[in-house]
Amino acid sequence: MPEAPEVEALASFLRGRLVGRAVTGVELVEGRALKTRARPLEEVIGRVVAGVTRHGKHIDVDLDGVHLGLGFGRAGWATWDEGLSAERSGQTPVAAVIARLMFGDAVLGITDAGDWLSVQLHVVDAADEVPSVAKLGPDAADPAYSRAMLAEALGGRRKQLKALLQEQETLAGIGNAYSDEILFAARLSPVMHAAALTDDEITRLWSALHDTMTAAVIARRGVPIAEQKAAKVAAMRVHGRTGEPCPDCGGVVEDIPGTKGGGQWCPSCQSAG
Repeated sequence: MPEAPEVEALASFLRGRLVGRAVTGVELVEGRALKTRARPLEEVIGRVVAGVTRHGKHIDVDLDGVHLGLGFGRAGWATWDEGLSAERSGQTPVAAVIARLMFGDAVLGITDAGDWLSVQLHVVDAADEVPSVAKLGPDAADPAYSRAMLAEALGGRRKQLKALLQEQETLAGIGNAYSDEILFAARLSPVMHAAALTDDEITRLWSALHDTMTAAVIARRGVPIAEQKAAKVAAMRVHGRTGEPCPDCGGVVEDIPGTKGGGQWCPSCQSAG
């Protein structure tokens, strides 16, 4: 799942290539992905890109007042072909292609590699008309996100920390992988409840969140979009590393109980919770 650092890198990549260019054609390969049925994708043809912004794990493309919202879900991503004719690119076999937007001799492809469709496209008048964007909480990768804001978000809630970190209404942009990495850095158990945190533990969690997300945003910057997933996987210290030695204590990284292999932690380092 692309999370805030990867989506930020993609937004920056697209901003540098799309702003000032007009959409010359579209192709919707998977009709179920378009959630605004009353507003077809063809509505963006002829419009010039004025900006590209990130909202949590979503991207908004401002097309001179009409907005195209891109939600990548669990397995969505993008491809970029330049120097090809629209006709030739449209025939390029991409197994998971969901939609294509043509910009003259360049083509932006939206893909989904999952077993079930998770990509969502919205044609709207403003970014926050996309339901999943409208309910987003503060951005986890925002340097201005403070300890006080985190403490307020935790609010003594009896919810496990891993689940809370992934709750987009509370803190936007964190998914399965970075929640594991943040909790490992904070030395906190993923199944610990927010209500049980001491003031010192809240400070540790905030510092780990800030440092992890900041470092990841910087690390993903400039990485080709086709290599973003591999770069993310390579950077993980515990996520996805079941059975491997902990990089800090040498203990064994294990699956988080109850996640069925979907999350990982080091019990030796994070067992205080």
